[in-house]
Amino acid sequence: MKPVRGADAPAIDERPIEAFIEMMAAERNAAERTRVAYDKDLHDFGGFLARRRVAVDQARPEDVAAYVKSQADAGLSPRTQARRLSALRQFHRFLVAEKRRDDDPTAKIDSPRLGRPLPKLLSETEMAALVAAARAQGGADGARLVALVEILYAAGLRVSEVAALTVGAIQRGPEGVGRMLLVRGKGNKERLAPLSPPARAALAEWLSIRAAQVPKDRPTPFVFPSHGVSRHITPARIAQLLKDLAAAAGIDPRRVSPHVLRHAFASHLIDHGADLRAVQQMLGHADIATTQIYTHVASERLKRVVDAHHPLAKGRRKSK
Repeated sequence: MKPVRGADAPAIDERPIEAFIEMMAAERNAAERTRVAYDKDLHDFGGFLARRRVAVDQARPEDVAAYVKSQADAGLSPRTQARRLSALRQFHRFLVAEKRRDDDPTAKIDSPRLGRPLPKLLSETEMAALVAAARAQGGADGARLVALVEILYAAGLRVSEVAALTVGAIQRGPEGVGRMLLVRGKGNKERLAPLSPPARAALAEWLSIRAAQVPKDRPTPFVFPSHGVSRHITPARIAQLLKDLAAAAGIDPRRVSPHVLRHAFASHLIDHGADLRAVQQMLGHADIATTQIYTHVASERLKRVVDAHHPLAKGRRKSK
């Protein structure tokens, strides 16, 4: 987990960083990818401090400010700078909470201004084309693909949530597949995700033939089984299936990914009048500010419609 450093790199006291990473795993249930990212960012900061002859847990506000400036001078994007500063803030709050120091040197450091990139989207027509292309494949692979697309789009799940979905998480009703999925998301938090009638039908069709796809000597609880070590389909495999499906549907594969389908789910719901709080709960966002990006998407789409079709907008274009 520790990054490789050259022989001439200044020595860093690993213990405060290791204690922080252990806390993230034990108390916050942070994913391994998150822990690795924090570890890398804190070692980068530790190396910067070591060159200034400052211990990693003894940084002063001016050290943090100098580090932030060095990131900008190195040409790092504002988003990367913000992520690294966030790691420093959490690290120093941990040090204060553990009484390893009395002050937080990041407290008065301003975060870099971020642009607000709008998520990539597919139209409702394009989503229908994806589903149609999946149905056209036929057979077990086609049934699995339809179920994958429908669940990603109808429930707004993250790709990791779909990959790890178990048969036991599917609510059962009088007609088979019920209206809800029990999803285990980030931070091991559970939430209920609704299924549309087409998604329920697709899932029921897949479940009716799923058993034949599972080796008898290796039973698995996962909805989308695999012969791999994890015993379930991987996020990378789902992403590749969607790229291939996009090409079959006549859509640029670069525009299609599992997360794009999640964006489409949220954006199309809001387009049709869904309550923002409800969408937040369905997406599993801890902060509604994260969900509000989709209101900006809707606003941008409205502006384009007005510019393209409103007679006054046309008049302005002609006069230019």
